[in-house]
Amino acid sequence: MNKKTIRDVDVTSKRVLVRVDFNVPLDSDLHITDDTRIVAALPTINYLLDRGAAVVLMSHLGRPKGQVVESMRMKPVAQRLSELLKRPVETADDCVGPDVEAKAKALQPGQVLLLENLRFHKEEEKNDPAFAKQLASLGELYVNDAFGTAHRAHASTEGVTHYLPGVAGFLMEKEINYLGAALENPKRPFKAIIGGAKVSDKIAVLERLLTLADGILIGGGMANTFLKAQGYEIGDSLFEESKLDVAGSLIQQAREKGVEFLLPVDVVIADRFAPDANHKVVSFDAVPAGWRILDIGPETVDRFRKSLAEAQTIVWNGTLGVAEMPAFAKGTNAMCTILAERTAQGATTIIGGGDSAAAVEQAGAADKMSHVSTGGGASLEFLEGRTLPGVAALQDK
Repeated sequence: MNKKTIRDVDVTSKRVLVRVDFNVPLDSDLHITDDTRIVAALPTINYLLDRGAAVVLMSHLGRPKGQVVESMRMKPVAQRLSELLKRPVETADDCVGPDVEAKAKALQPGQVLLLENLRFHKEEEKNDPAFAKQLASLGELYVNDAFGTAHRAHASTEGVTHYLPGVAGFLMEKEINYLGAALENPKRPFKAIIGGAKVSDKIAVLERLLTLADGILIGGGMANTFLKAQGYEIGDSLFEESKLDVAGSLIQQAREKGVEFLLPVDVVIADRFAPDANHKVVSFDAVPAGWRILDIGPETVDRFRKSLAEAQTIVWNGTLGVAEMPAFAKGTNAMCTILAERTAQGATTIIGGGDSAAAVEQAGAADKMSHVSTGGGASLEFLEGRTLPGVAALQDK
């Protein structure tokens, strides 16, 4: 990574403004159901505290759309963070304004302040310069450790860097190093597993991977569009009519470039979209009318396993079926097991955020992967080769 990190600057006795991604899921009682993102920020926070910095943390939570939403306040996050840090975490009633400035300026080395939800202000997502300047006034140095929001040019990710020197935190560095190495200098063979519902969400990623990967394995709802593009009947399965030509073209490009391009050879079909639907395994070319494809089948899992047996770098983005329904999560769960085994055998496995990261977490396999990205949209845009504004804004080495 060619950006400065917190290792490259002196943070002693400084007030450090840190953008973290504490956008965690809460249940109806406002209890955090998954603290992965909070835990992921601890190395950066502890490094700063250990070196005598006063730390001002800022994050968004949910989508309040520029309004104060009581159920999206940061208080539950502050409580959990305090437990993890084993020290008090002060909170502010807002993220800008005279009271917040006074609180930030009163912070002593080793103390932590968590600001209120950034997105209670519409100026955050609009990257309003005046709002960014107010945020910047809370610190003497800016650290971005929120890879999950790095693809957005918001006031807290890009705007503040016009008023404060900005460097990367450890999580940001780790994300860029893992994803960057996979794209720029992967150990080969390099295989990519791409799932999810829509081809349209992944066209740019697939086009880029066709120039980089030795093989691409396709699952999830998007596989239906590829099957349909080749003239197969897919019953009532979800597919994108407007992307049939694109799907056909991608298959042709793979053939021309000699890139392995694997589609399902058998599928799990259901008579309706429901957890308790009647379901069975059929060949990819034997889907009856009125049924829909909701997962890859066991033969496909075996085929994918064989393809990945020698792979040294594996990137996975997108579930291989309707993984939130147990009956249609078998393909996705099998992939978690396969990748955990490959990691143990020395392969580099990178899970590209979003639904696939959640699936790996749920399967209890997250700690068996080389890297699980904390950014769904950000990891996708990085894989596409796009510049992430939150990264570009940081100081170069």
